[in-house]
Parts: sequence; structure tokens; C-alpha cells
Amino acid sequence: MAQADLLLEAPIAAVTVYPNSARVTRRGVLDVNAGDSRVVLDGLPMQLDAESVRVAGRGAATVLGVDVGVRHHPETSDDAVAVLHGRRRALEARLRELEDAIDVESTRKTFLDGLSNHAGSSFARQIAAGRDPDVAGFAETLATGQGELRARQRALRVDVEQCQREIAAVARELDDRSAQVEPDRLAVTVAIAAEAHTSVEFEVSYLVSSAGWSSTYDVRHADDRIGVSWYGVISQWSGEDWPECDLALSTARVSGSLTVPDLSPWYLERRRPLPPMPKMARGGYGGPPGAPAPMQAFSAPITDAVEMVTATATVEQGVVAATYRPARPVAVPSDGEKHRATIAVLDMESHLDYITAPVLSAETYLRATATNTSPHTLLPGRAAIFHGAEFVGATDLESWAPGEEVELALGVDDRVRVERELIRRTAGRSFTSNRREAAYQLTITNHTPRQAKVTVRDQLPVSRDEAVAVKDVRIEPRPAEVTDLGEVTWVLDLAVGAKAELTMSFRVDIGKGIELAGWRD
Repeated sequence: MAQADLLLEAPIAAVTVYPNSARVTRRGVLDVNAGDSRVVLDGLPMQLDAESVRVAGRGAATVLGVDVGVRHHPETSDDAVAVLHGRRRALEARLRELEDAIDVESTRKTFLDGLSNHAGSSFARQIAAGRDPDVAGFAETLATGQGELRARQRALRVDVEQCQREIAAVARELDDRSAQVEPDRLAVTVAIAAEAHTSVEFEVSYLVSSAGWSSTYDVRHADDRIGVSWYGVISQWSGEDWPECDLALSTARVSGSLTVPDLSPWYLERRRPLPPMPKMARGGYGGPPGAPAPMQAFSAPITDAVEMVTATATVEQGVVAATYRPARPVAVPSDGEKHRATIAVLDMESHLDYITAPVLSAETYLRATATNTSPHTLLPGRAAIFHGAEFVGATDLESWAPGEEVELALGVDDRVRVERELIRRTAGRSFTSNRREAAYQLTITNHTPRQAKVTVRDQLPVSRDEAVAVKDVRIEPRPAEVTDLGEVTWVLDLAVGAKAELTMSFRVDIGKGIELAGWRD
């Protein structure tokens, strides 16, 4: 005979976070009697993927089936949200008390105002009757009462404003936890059969899509070496808070559908003219009705101290992905906020040089070339660049595989000065053509305290018309490379204080009657 449902208490024991989802694992122990039983794990988020639910465990019992369904509750079962609701109710009750107190003070003010208005006629009647009323004493008492009343009103208004701000803050926090506010939750029901009374350990896992992690980096350059700190930034809004548990970050990309790529035929055919477009109606698109229109602060260094060590994650290398387990537990509430964990700290040898393109900007950039000598494949992410302790900017780091060489921009170095000057420009005509000439001089000076290797890039015009010809190109000194697209590259080795001058000149012949486009002065 089937027995009553048994409620399973199974807190979150482990979470594996993927770039665009997460697998949550819950574990709990329950005593079951002989025969068939239904074990229910309630309070699960509505966002979980029902197809991803898996049930495992240990014990002398047989799993007969697993169902996932909605359970309706009068109130949310989430403890954190319940606390927020209780706090909001308490604040709203306090606000009503303050509003009642303000009404009482308003009544007192009305009474004092009326008393003040009638005091004059009362005093006049007493004086006419030969009595000597204490006008000064009455006035002092009235002024004191009104002053105290206004002070209480001001204090009450301050309390009301503070209470309203706290209610608004709770409301915003509840909005951040919108997936947990709704009382209805999913439940996993496991049908089992046991031959005798026994204790069973259940493990229930499921996938949620409202979660993920991404990579960020700190890149520090010092003494011709590059230090790369790799961080995993986790956020989730799945509808349940993740406590400090066995948290892992996986580089695997979970997909709802996995298929091997299948090629379709590559057809070639005659281009057929497109049908004429419908006429444009005034003020809008002339298509069918309803169709869319086309379209850190640093303190003084501590001397003789041991440098702090950063705890990093342990890694498990799989066939197509790696899994990282942070060194410290990380709790991740379901509020969409970002939580950072250190994955790895890498140290690499780098080669430094400078690069400049004065035709675009009179700035020289320090560049580091480094090879990933670690076993980690660094994922794409934003990287903050530091020279020692000084932040100089940020860049986007692409995927960086082991053994791969990458160039990193380390910011502008104003000590390598570059100037680009137009030293000659002429224009002339002949019987058959027009002619233009131009010459440029580039000056690069090394003001750094060491020898500098500087790559200088400029460009020559390239003709895309047979009536326009670029001739008499002269480049001094000889460049390292000139491409078919006109890019000119020099590689200079400049000693401390040294200066190099580069010149580039050319002539453009333009056919008679041809108007030239793209000329730069």
C-alpha cells in the first residue's frame, strides 16, 4: 500500500557554474519504511530545467520514477524573502504609527491655535470686570507649548522620511529577488520501493539557466615580467540563494541541443532581379500593414615584510573543458550581483617595445609580448592594466591558449615623443594630367632611461582607379616593410636620448578632368 508523502530536507551541497547556466546539487537523508513511498523535495525554483533533473543516492531502495511539478503555496518558502516581507510589514506598521502621531500633534496645534485666538477677548472681559489676568504667564506657557509641539512635528516628519526610505530599500531588494518572491515553487517527487525500514541518502541535481560566470583580469607589469590574476565573476538570479558550498566554475558550454555540423549543397545560379519595392507612403514604410520597417588606494610599503600570497583555485582538466574550484567558499545570493573568486595567478616573462602610428595620433604605446606558459586557457574578458601599483587603463583580453603569444597594450608612455610634419606640398598641371606632391617628416625621440625599440607605422596612398597613379615614392631610411595596402613600418632601436628622423614623399598623377577623392592635407 502506498504511504503518505515524505518531505525531504535537502540543502544545497554543490554548485557547478557554467558560462551561461549552473547545475545545483542538493543532498539529504531520509528514513523510509518498507513498501512504496513518495519522497518530495519542495521549494525548488521555477526557473529550473525539468528535463535536467537527476536523482541518485545510496541506500537499500529502488527508484521507481521521478516527476517534476508545481506546488502552490500561500506564501513564499524562501527564508530571506520572508524576512524581507516581515521587515516591510514592520516598517509599514511603524509608518502608520508615525502618521497617527502626526495627526495627534495636528489636533493639539489646532487646539492651541484656537486657544490663542480666544485669549484676547477673554483677557479684555477680565480687565473690564476689574480683575488683573496673568497675560505674561499665559503667553509664556502658550509659546512653550507651541515650541515643543513644532519640535515634535519636525522629529516625526524626519522619522517618517527615514521609514519611507527604508521601505523603498526593502522594495528594491525584493525586486532584485523577484524570482523568489512568488510563492509557487517546483517540487521533485521520487517514487521509491524498499523491502524494509532503511535510511536513504538522496542526491537531486538540476540545471538553471539564470546563472553564469565570466572572466576578468588584473595584468601587472614590473621588471620585464607580466603578472596575470584571473578572476571568475559569478552572478545568478535563479530564485534560490546558494550558500557557501562546493562551488566549481566550469568552462564547458552547456547546450540544449548537440548536433554534428552537416553541410548543405553550395548552389550557384543566375542572379535574378529583385521585384520592385512598393512605393513609400508619406511619413513611413510602404510595406504591408503591421510589417516592420527595414532596417584602489595604496598606503606606504611595509619594509622587511613577507609579500602576501593569493589563494588560487584547484583545476581539473577534462576532455573539452576545465573545472576550477575556488580556494575559499563563496556564497552567491539570487540577486544578480557580481561575486568574484580568484581562479589563478600567473607569472610570465615579457618582451617590451613601443608602437606608434603618428598619422592617427601623436602618442606612443608601451607594448608587452608574452607567451602563456601556464596550463590554463584564459577565457575572453576585461583586463585592468597596472604598472606596478599604478592603474593605467583597461583592455579586452581575447582567448589565450597555453603556448600562445599575445600582445598586450600597457598604456601611453609620453617619454617616447613622436612628431609628424608635412614638409612639402605642391600641385601642378600638364596638358594631359594634374599632379600633386607631398612629403612628411617623422621625428621620434627616446627620453626613457633605457634603450627603446620603437615600431613606427605610417601609410602611403593607394590608387583604386587607373586614372590615378602614385609615383616617385621615396622613404628614408629604408622601412622594415611596405605592404600592398600602403602600410609602411619602421623598426627603430633608440639609445637613451637618441632621436631618429624618417621621411616619406610621393607624387600623385591624376587624369585630365578627374576629380580626386580621398586626398589628405
